[in-house]
Order: sequence, then structure tokens, then C-alpha cells
Amino acid sequence: MASTGHAVTEIVSHCAASDWDRIYALDEQALPSQSSAWTNAICVTGGYVIKRRKYIFQDQTEAALALFSKNHSINPFHIHRSPPAAWGFGGPISTRPLSSDHLRVILDDCAGLPGAAMQIRPNPLMANIWSEAAAGSGWTALPRKAHVLDLQGGFDAVWNHLFLGKTRNHARKAERLGITVHSGSSADLVAEFDALFRMSILRWARKQNEFSWLASLRGYIRDPKKKFFEMARLCSDIVRVTIARKDGKAIAGIVVLYGNNAHYTRGAMDDQAVGNSGTNSLLHATAIKEACERNCRYYHMGESGESASLTAFKAQFGAVGYAYAEYRHENLPILSVDQKLRTIAKKAIRFRDV
Repeated sequence: MASTGHAVTEIVSHCAASDWDRIYALDEQALPSQSSAWTNAICVTGGYVIKRRKYIFQDQTEAALALFSKNHSINPFHIHRSPPAAWGFGGPISTRPLSSDHLRVILDDCAGLPGAAMQIRPNPLMANIWSEAAAGSGWTALPRKAHVLDLQGGFDAVWNHLFLGKTRNHARKAERLGITVHSGSSADLVAEFDALFRMSILRWARKQNEFSWLASLRGYIRDPKKKFFEMARLCSDIVRVTIARKDGKAIAGIVVLYGNNAHYTRGAMDDQAVGNSGTNSLLHATAIKEACERNCRYYHMGESGESASLTAFKAQFGAVGYAYAEYRHENLPILSVDQKLRTIAKKAIRFRDV
């Protein structure tokens, strides 16, 4: 199998864990959601099985891709995902930066695998080469938008030159008000975050014009309490739960994953208790400082969609919006039908993306 610029010399259908860890360590743009610890947590908590494929190219570039499918699915109806929904970013990791030619080889290989469908949610920073690789390939691009903060220069540079002045003032205000920040992966911190998260789901439902019972059910399916505890237990070196407290009471929290880069993956708060205290600015300033201390190059702030409020919130830290795409290849139209049904349901309830 060959592409226009790079020939692949070997495709290994079962990439060894040691090989995966070696390639992950060499990939400067790899995300913690691509680490072995995180992929193990996906399998244990989400009921998935994993297949890792390895690609060796003639130019000595090595790449590896983790694909997840439900462990009870029947072979013709397997849906392969990289990664499953609500588990971060996926796509291949590599020993050298990949070109669109490299990616085209990987996409061609994935399209030929047995199963109903394949879905890949890649690193937003690789949007351009993914777009080039997928053009005319039979893969469907699903537009997305995410925000990423470049940490080059360290925390002082980020704080002084990328944070807005009002953001720095908000963080200082929170400290003056006696708001304290506590980070770790203990069960107590996870429990505090989960309580704030369930409260936030109801607030988001009101803003989005969604039934509260439906939002709660969706939240428990997507992010059950067990998931947060297992994430912290199995990935204690990666997961940091940071909780802000006022007078000893938890009022806001974030979950950030750390590896070669950092990824802010969940946030929640008691909006009445937080008010205009600047708590969220202090939380992210704390997490971004830790990312710099860990020598992370990027602080990924996750999906923003079409939400103007999310875009404005992330931009105040200096994060830049990246238009990218999630890619889908179907042998059976399971995913596209599911998407259409979700779209119809959102229109029926007049869902608002705020």
C-alpha cells in the first residue's frame, strides 16, 4: 500500500504496549487521552476493547492508532472509535510529525477494516493535514471547533502576554476574597467535583432549553460518577482534580489531564456561590501554571462548538480557536442515522448551544 509521497513498509495489526509507549513519548503533540493509562481507563470504565495498529513508513516514521469498540458488539456491527465519545482526542501518535500522505495511508487502511463504521476525532492542531488527507477519500468530515493555548515561553509569558488584563485581575480578586485552590486525584476531591458537576448539568439544561430529567440522564450515561473515580484511580499521574473552596465549601472545580501536553476536560461550579468572584480565572491560572511546570507545550481547552460564551471564556486566557473536523467512514449508516435523530430531537425541544 502506498500514498503519493510515502510508502508504508509494514502494517502491524497488534501494536505492542511497549511500542505504543515509546511512540507516545516521542510525539511532542500527543495528548494525555492517548496515553496507555488513559486508554486502559476507557476499557475498564466504559466497557470497551482496544486494538492498536502500527504503521512503519519507508522514511522511518512510525505511527500507531488505538481503536475502541464495545466488547459486546457483534463483528459486522462493530463501530470503531478513536476515541469513544466524551473521552478526549484520539487519532494516531507518531515518532515524527505526520504529513497528509502518511495520514492518507492510515485512513485507507482503516476504511478497509471490518465493521459498520469508523470515527476518528484527531488533535485540532493537525486540522490542515487531516483535511488534505481526507479529501476525496470517502471519509465524511464533521466540522468542530476547539480552543488551544500555546504555553511557549512558560507561565510568566502566558500570564503577562496572553491572559487578558481582566483575567489576571479576576484571579487576584479570588485570592483576596479568600478562595483557596486544592489539587490532586483523591476520592474526596473527585466526590466534590462530581457533586458540582451534577448541579451544573441542571444549569446547562436551563440555558439550553433542555428537559432537566433528560439532561441528567444523558449526564449519567456519558459521565457516570464511577467514571470520574476510576479516571482518578487508574490515572493518578495524569488526572488532576482542582477544587476551589470558599469558607471550606467547594464552589467550583475543573479536571485537567497532564502528559506531553495538558487537556482541560471538565469544569463545574455552583454559580450562585461563585458569582463574580473570579474563581474560574484562578482555577485555570493554577492549572495552566502546573502545565508549564510539567513542560507541557499546549493547554487544550476542549470543544467550543458554536457557543459564543465558551469562546469568550477561553479566549480570555489567550487560547486560540481551531476549526477542525471529526472524520467518519461508514459501511452501514449507523452513525449518520444517529446524528440525524439527535438533530431532529434538538430542533423539537428548541435546543440552544450557549
